[in-house]
Amino acid sequence: MVERQMQIGEVAERTGLSLRTIRHYEEVGLVTPSARSKGGFRLYNEADVERLMVVRRMKPLDFSLEEMRELLAATDALNAAEAPPGAELERLRERVESYHKVAQARCEKLRSQLLAAEDFARTLRHQLGEADRRPA
Repeated sequence: MVERQMQIGEVAERTGLSLRTIRHYEEVGLVTPSARSKGGFRLYNEADVERLMVVRRMKPLDFSLEEMRELLAATDALNAAEAPPGAELERLRERVESYHKVAQARCEKLRSQLLAAEDFARTLRHQLGEADRRPA
């Protein structure tokens, strides 16, 4: 079965990333198109799209490009057809687990910030309601 390949425009639409961002991620080594068309256009497969989605999900958690690159390399090695040797496998699992813990902590921080922002919005809504009830 031939794997479906997509041009960068379709990938941008599917991922919500701009063409410029996808090209930048290629330049910095986070994702590489799986192929090129005869005309030289980038072609991506489902695995490439999933990789871009991982990067997209890491971005709001303030992971650096280097951290993204390191995590992607670790998950690539963990998911390789041939498993790494025992000690290397354990090191990779620990590395991914450390990223998981950082992601959880950053999500908790974002949840806390969101609660504070929602509380502030309610305060403003209440103040507007109070102002509307005052006689003109």
